[in-house]
Amino acid sequence: MIPVILSGGSGSRLWPLSRKQFPKQFLALTGEHTLFQQTLERLVFEGMDSPIVVCNKDHRFIVNEQLNNRKLEVQRILMEPFGRNTAPAVALTAMMLVNEGRDELMLVLPADHVLEDQKALQRALALATVAAENGEMVLFGVPATKPETGYGYIKSTNDSLLPEGVSRVSHFVEKPDVKRATEYVESGGYFWNSGMFLFRASRFLEELKKHDPDIYDTCLLTLERSEQDADTITFDEATFACCPDNSIDYAVMEKTQRACVVPLTAGWSDVGCWASLWEVNEKDANGNVSKGDVVIQDSRNCMIHGNGKLVSVIGLENIVVVETKDAMMIAHKDSVQGVKQMVNTLNEQGRSETQNHCEVYRPWGSYDSVDMGGRFQVKHISVKPGACLSLQMHHHRAEHWIVVSGTAEVTCDENVFLLCENQSTYIPIASVHRLRNPGKIPLEIIEVQSGSYLGEDDIERFEDIYGRSTPIERGVSVKTIAQ
Repeated sequence: MIPVILSGGSGSRLWPLSRKQFPKQFLALTGEHTLFQQTLERLVFEGMDSPIVVCNKDHRFIVNEQLNNRKLEVQRILMEPFGRNTAPAVALTAMMLVNEGRDELMLVLPADHVLEDQKALQRALALATVAAENGEMVLFGVPATKPETGYGYIKSTNDSLLPEGVSRVSHFVEKPDVKRATEYVESGGYFWNSGMFLFRASRFLEELKKHDPDIYDTCLLTLERSEQDADTITFDEATFACCPDNSIDYAVMEKTQRACVVPLTAGWSDVGCWASLWEVNEKDANGNVSKGDVVIQDSRNCMIHGNGKLVSVIGLENIVVVETKDAMMIAHKDSVQGVKQMVNTLNEQGRSETQNHCEVYRPWGSYDSVDMGGRFQVKHISVKPGACLSLQMHHHRAEHWIVVSGTAEVTCDENVFLLCENQSTYIPIASVHRLRNPGKIPLEIIEVQSGSYLGEDDIERFEDIYGRSTPIERGVSVKTIAQ
């Protein structure tokens, strides 16, 4: 059995903590480790192969960092240039396996869900395996115990041809209103759609070709044109752009006659909104969940998330307060499904707060925007031991670098020199430069930018060990500059 971890979501309903470039699966929302790390760690047991991870190519360095931090192993990373929902991601994975002469069972699951009971998960997998080995398309359904309007529902029916404990899918139901959801719970036989599946690779491709040939054909061509480097495959962008945007449910599961349900009673949650996150976290005597520097007075059933500043809450009930360095969100728990619409509104206004946090992660480390004015910006830059930034140039800004910890190797035009703690240097506009950490401890510097334009797109890269650019002819060779 091969786990296929889908890590392409944006998690916009958990804004402002979740951002497009650092979505919720990479956040530690329910414990010490991130949801992505928790997902991989719960799949380490006998009979389970190393996972395949499907992610956005913009997140590839975050994925590798989080794998390395927990010493987690994967057999392949498949990178999408942009999201096309779950059906194409699974189709390309299945095609890759079949092309390699493999036809294992594929356990498809999102990277950002919570499962509290490991033994219950393994029992459900054992039951699902029996059905999947007989050619069934298994969907893991969570018994609907309350009228939840944020989930899709599945109606099941008995089928004597299926193993005991497994039922046939009768039909799928979109996210219902409260009245319909209440009727479903009271009538019984309904499950929440967990978004977790088990089927053989060839079976999925057979059903996809029958029910959504456009996705099948486009994915086949995409895989043929994709690039493979060691254990990483990058999907061809031009071909993948032609692929229909569709989920496994719509493309296959709602149309096939082989869809069945295995009950999953493992403390599942998709933590899809702030109310869901409140439900799965530990609460105080008044039902409040808090994280960070938070002081609560005369308040009940609130979710308070601080990220640096002191957050004080007085006389509130069923309220969510989330504070980050650059944004604050306050909502009633009954209205948190509207956070996604707020994110859409902010995107329409061109607000950067939906894209990145003040602290931005790069393959070499991270930078944190400390202050910004009309013609200046101050950043705190952290470079990992042995890492280096690209050889680059800016057309509109100069930079001052001050080392506060560690040792920096600086390239500025033809000069290469070392800076130690409390030393500084100046990088003029249009100078070709690079910053490297030759030491064994993190390099911390303060960078002060000044100029007419300070955007991140004012960068011309000539060399980059992380493959983010190719050399650009400027009348002088990159080799000469590097020397």
